[in-house]
Amino acid sequence: MPVSGQPVKRSVRVNGINLTYYEWRAKPGNQESPLLFAHATGFHGRTFDAIAEHFSDRRVLSLDLRGHGHSDGEPIDDWRTLSDDVSAFLDQLRIRRAVGIGHSMGAHTLVQCASEKPDAFSRLILFDPVILAPEFYAADAALFTSDAPHPAIRRKRDFASPQAMMERFAPRDPYCLFTPRVFEDYCRHGLIEQKGGGFVLACSPEMEASVYGSSRSNSGILDAAKTVQIPTLVVRAKQTDLKDFKGSPTWPKLSALLPKGKDLYRPDRTHFHPFEDPEDAAQIITRAMAG
Repeated sequence: MPVSGQPVKRSVRVNGINLTYYEWRAKPGNQESPLLFAHATGFHGRTFDAIAEHFSDRRVLSLDLRGHGHSDGEPIDDWRTLSDDVSAFLDQLRIRRAVGIGHSMGAHTLVQCASEKPDAFSRLILFDPVILAPEFYAADAALFTSDAPHPAIRRKRDFASPQAMMERFAPRDPYCLFTPRVFEDYCRHGLIEQKGGGFVLACSPEMEASVYGSSRSNSGILDAAKTVQIPTLVVRAKQTDLKDFKGSPTWPKLSALLPKGKDLYRPDRTHFHPFEDPEDAAQIITRAMAG
């Protein structure tokens, strides 16, 4: 049995891999729609613990996407691989009318799923989705290639302990922006213990780099967004430029493209808003569900 307040770790077989997810059970008798969280590149489902705990009465599910956390998976070359996994997950668990909450790449993934599965979600709440302007997807050249991969491929992957990871990352951007609770969850659940001793990153540098490298692969995401006929809140952080990883990558006109879209611009926050202030993120979710 899990410790009180902790989720149950589960997995399902989808598209040839074991996909891990974490479940907080609803209070007995609560029939409200579940909340489904999808995380950013390089992160994992447990980074949402501090937000999920604000909804202790409801059923909450948080995914480890392919190649992240405790889910299987090799590097990808198409972001639709991720949405295909989530669609299969939704089918296996027979999830309908969920509240989809995504951050960054996870938010992009939920939009694609909502387009393909109109009954899966009742609404979406998207924190800085990686859905860019049309010209981004029209460009022919890849942002990164196997000959010139994303710098994430050079990340340190081996650590003696979660504490060693925390000591290394604590003073660095963007981790220095995270609340202590979220930062600890990120590190403790972002490592896999090895049989011979020590720990490795749950999301390998190769996997992380492949996601960044294939960020133009789903060129149909804007057309998909046009078909999402449910209330969708787009929460955008401070707008800078693509070279600033703390700035928002989201196309400012995205909410206008969504049939029932609404824009919430938060220039007081960075791309890592849910981890800088999980309480504020939970309040945004609460208000959106009440609207």
